[in-house]
Amino acid sequence: MTRLGTSFLVLVSWLLTLPAGMAVLAADDPPRHGLAMYGEPKYPPGFDHFDYVNPDAPNGGSVVLSALGGFDTLNPFTIRGVAAAGIANTFDTLMVESLDEPFTQYPLVAESIELPEDRAWVAFTLRPEARFHDGQPIGVEDVIFTFDTLREAHPFYRAYYANVAKVERTGERTVRFTFAPGDNRELPLILGQLPVLPKHYWEGRTFDQTTLDPPLGSGPYRIARVDPGRSITYERVPDYWGKDLAVNVGRFNFGTMRYDYYLDPTVALQAFNGGLVDFRVENVAKNWATAYDRQAVEAGRIRKEEIDVETPAGMQGFVFNTRRPVFADPRVRYAIAHAFDFEWANSVLFYGAYQRADSYFENSDLEAEGLPGEAEMKLLEPLRGNIPDEVFTERYSPPSAGSRTAVRENLLKARELLEEAGWVIRDGRRVNAETGQPLEFTILLNSPSMERVALPFVANLRRLGIDARVRTVDTAQYQNRISDFDFDMTTAVWGQSLSPGNEQRDFWTSAAADRPGSRNYAGIRSEAVDQLVDLLIAADTREDLRARAAALDRVLLWGHYVIPHWYAGAVRVAYWDKLEHPRDLPPYGIAFDAWWVEGASAGR
Repeated sequence: MTRLGTSFLVLVSWLLTLPAGMAVLAADDPPRHGLAMYGEPKYPPGFDHFDYVNPDAPNGGSVVLSALGGFDTLNPFTIRGVAAAGIANTFDTLMVESLDEPFTQYPLVAESIELPEDRAWVAFTLRPEARFHDGQPIGVEDVIFTFDTLREAHPFYRAYYANVAKVERTGERTVRFTFAPGDNRELPLILGQLPVLPKHYWEGRTFDQTTLDPPLGSGPYRIARVDPGRSITYERVPDYWGKDLAVNVGRFNFGTMRYDYYLDPTVALQAFNGGLVDFRVENVAKNWATAYDRQAVEAGRIRKEEIDVETPAGMQGFVFNTRRPVFADPRVRYAIAHAFDFEWANSVLFYGAYQRADSYFENSDLEAEGLPGEAEMKLLEPLRGNIPDEVFTERYSPPSAGSRTAVRENLLKARELLEEAGWVIRDGRRVNAETGQPLEFTILLNSPSMERVALPFVANLRRLGIDARVRTVDTAQYQNRISDFDFDMTTAVWGQSLSPGNEQRDFWTSAAADRPGSRNYAGIRSEAVDQLVDLLIAADTREDLRARAAALDRVLLWGHYVIPHWYAGAVRVAYWDKLEHPRDLPPYGIAFDAWWVEGASAGR
């Protein structure tokens, strides 16, 4: 922080040594207590706690949660293996986000942050009291080690941190990240999400391999017990260094947290009804309507809540792997989309609980609405000829049905598109007119609950002469195949924030299309999409962000990479009455880390 006297003279002397043109802080600009993507942070310097927590929540008690499949590693930062649920609570990050602001962070391991107006770099000064669980202080060398190691260990981090040109120590407790030229307003916040790993622990170990040895952490919890692949238990660290920080007050209240793994989601639900699991988020509408113990619900022992959230729903859908030649033609993809009857599924399978998704930024002000406006047209016009013409003339709406007549009309439209693309019927099978190759593919799933959605879809495809099959595999095999893009079609979810940015490169860009472990599941390779992603990341204002997100949305939708599924504007949670949550939950999440055990009793 700038002071008068000697400190001022030192500062002036330092400024005179900088190369011409280097962006610096103004002499009267103090280090910041928080950083917002746009505008100013909600909470002032010296705030006591987030508004949505209960600062008097009791500490202690136990909570049991369920997870599906299994796990084979306790290192979540590599591409190998399936990491244990809840492991993130053992690592602290430089900054922490609040859940009642769109995208704002406050210091955690960092004590303060500095950055110039153009955000060409960011510097974090670390707290002197920050400690790993073995008592060693968290230092600048740990931050640099973590940054370098993550970029080497996982392609996601290489893409996420691609615009960081240099990281260096600039003071005893200060680390500075300098960015490559270009507009990337989000980068300081991305660096704030960096978990800090202990260099002294990992130097003698192999980082990029799976491990079931509990790694050294620094967070509010540490691993207490591991039953490989079946269960993991975390215990609250009693002398956790950051427990009294404003960003942590009222959070991390459970004495122990245990995740029990189940191979079948139906069994996991039965375990909850039987009292073996305390809390679950329900994603299956049929279960929500019919599967919970009615007597326990009526007696108030099981509580069911639909918690309204204002977070974007993102996109969920059947995704085409366009690396497969059979899906190379967008007309084929669009034709296949006509065979999915969402309206029937919503009525018969989901009890009318969902709305149809028609945007990659669903349930937010970022989604494309109507036809492109003036701001969007300035972005899209230079791309004309390289993007679908419909982007300029039609609002995208996924094919809808809901009746036998509508299904028949959709299938007739699909037949027309397929024949236009050169796929004809021979001997009752849909084949390529030139090569005779049959139009066939497999839908890869990792949850039996999706079979009831996929199988009616497959039945409609057979009416078109398309040989589609469904295959459900275990979690480990599914993860490996998805990471290697070894599938024809699968279901995918791309979550979105209110401030999308660098992660979009991992979702949609050409650079990510062949990078194992990326989330460009569709294999999109489009210079136009690449340009729109870069523009989105460089948005200077919220208005720019809206226009650029909407333009990207339109191009992705009309590319027919996904058959959109559905979304709900609320999070459905069920929990036993031993649990309590703050009265006023935040708009951008359910803040489960602010819940507690009533009376901090371990029993029910």
